[in-house]
Order: sequence, then C-alpha cells, then structure tokens
Amino acid sequence: MPVAATRDATTSTTPPGTLIDFRDVAMRFPNGTVALSGVDITVRRGEFVTVVGPSGCGKSTLLRIASGLETASDGTVTVNTDRIGYVFQDATLLAWRDVRRNVELLAELNGMSRAGRRQKAQAAIELVGLEGFEKHMPKQLSGGMRMRTSLARSLTLDPELFLFDEPFGALDEITRERLNDELIRLFVEQGFAGMFITHSVSEAVYLSTKVVVMSGRPGHIVRTIDVPLPMPRDPDIRYTPEFAALVGEVSHALREGHR
Repeated sequence: MPVAATRDATTSTTPPGTLIDFRDVAMRFPNGTVALSGVDITVRRGEFVTVVGPSGCGKSTLLRIASGLETASDGTVTVNTDRIGYVFQDATLLAWRDVRRNVELLAELNGMSRAGRRQKAQAAIELVGLEGFEKHMPKQLSGGMRMRTSLARSLTLDPELFLFDEPFGALDEITRERLNDELIRLFVEQGFAGMFITHSVSEAVYLSTKVVVMSGRPGHIVRTIDVPLPMPRDPDIRYTPEFAALVGEVSHALREGHR
C-alpha cells in the first residue's frame, strides 16, 4: 500500500511529546533493492535515540525519510515538527565562505535578516566552542572543527529534532570522544531530541537514552535497548561495569541480527 505521511502536529494521532514516529515503514528503491522492512521507531522530546546496524541496512535512509528527502514505500511516518536540524557524514561546508558565513547559511536561506542571522550564528559558534575562529576558512580547520561548524549551522534554526548521519565516523578516536561530550552537553542545554546513526556500539551507548539495533538488509528492528545512565554523562562512565554491560548487550543484539 502507499505510504501515509503526516508532517503537521495538528493532525497527528501520536502520543503527546512525539516528534517522529515510524510505523511499519518499508523502503523499496526503483532498482528493486529493499532497504527497510517493517520498521517501528519513535523519538520523543527528551530522547536521544541512536540507530546502530551493519552497512547497507537502511540507517541513513531512515534519516532521509524523516527529513522529507525520501518518501517511504509503505507504512506511516508522522513528523510533528518542522524545526529539524540535519548533520551529514561530511561537514558540507562552502569552501569560499568563512566559519561565520557558513554558519549563517541556513538562516540566510530561510529569509532571516542579516542582523538576525549574524546574532544567531555568533551564539551558535560560541555554543560549539569555535569563538575566535569566525574568520577561518574551511581548509584551515581540523576535521573536528569542520563538524562543529556544521553543527552550529543547524543550531541557528533552533531545531526541536536533530538528525545525525554518522557525523563523527571519519574522526580520530580522541576527537570523536570529545565531540560526543560536546554533543551531550548541547542535548542537555538546548533540549532538542536526537536521532543519531553510527556503526560504533560504544558511541551508541554513550550518547543515547535508547539504542535501536537493526538487522542486515532489508533492515528491520532487532531490539530496542534503554540506556538508564544519567545525563549529562561523565566521560569516565565509559570505563564502568554498567557501561560495559550495555555495550555487550547491544553487540550481542547485532550478532543476533546477522543470523
């Protein structure tokens, strides 16, 4: 049957606080590839939901459907906000714009006044720790700083829901852990909900209030695992027995999904 999509909170039948809801969602591409099958995921206010699974299981496709870049083949997708931030695997910065003008871009495209977007951009730059680098060009930035710039660009729109498509996957481990800590700080301070894609089990557990484990293609949900660790997170929690147990539980579910 054709997909039913709702992108207006006034017509939603989902419980209060739900920002996005996938019900029995499937995705078949024109070449016949079935990427997703029978997927149910809900992201509510105050939740940071990480989706982990093998390559090709449809994780990024879920984000494109959530953002409206793709339309699911079957099922129901309900989106109860139009304030969505999207951070891609690559920072996607414009090489001819400095940090400030890159951060201003989305606000500019949304018709915000020059003074308004300059104020929003500066506040976002300070939030992500890039104060003092406003005039630097992308080629002058480290990988981590480029991702901070990308994150700041989306923050200018005050998103209620952030979609993250494996944004830290290409970074070294030390930079990745540092940005994980910064992202948790922003999640707590700004109050947005998050849907985050990753291949890293430890990253999934560290960032999340809930981890969704997917099978191989066609991707379906193997398990949903709550992460009852306190927010904000102390970086040293990574070395506790409780954290190790959750990493083991997610890893085991991933193995089950390959059988």
